[in-house]
Amino acid sequence: MTAQLLFFYFSAMILAGAVVAVASPSLIYSALALLVTFIHIAGIYVLLNAEFIAAVQIIVYAGAILVL
Repeated sequence: MTAQLLFFYFSAMILAGAVVAVASPSLIYSALALLVTFIHIAGIYVLLNAEFIAAVQIIVYAGAILVL
């Protein structure tokens, strides 16, 4: 039950972050929304017991791609 609630939370935040990242006129807000999206995608990976992929998601995407 707890995993389902966490999954729905992560899914809702991913959708909200993606919509804000695309629809925001400010580049800074778009980047922050994309960061929120990446972090919550890593949370779904943790729910799937894929901790290495979650760490790579944070390091590569949130760390390197977002800075680019």
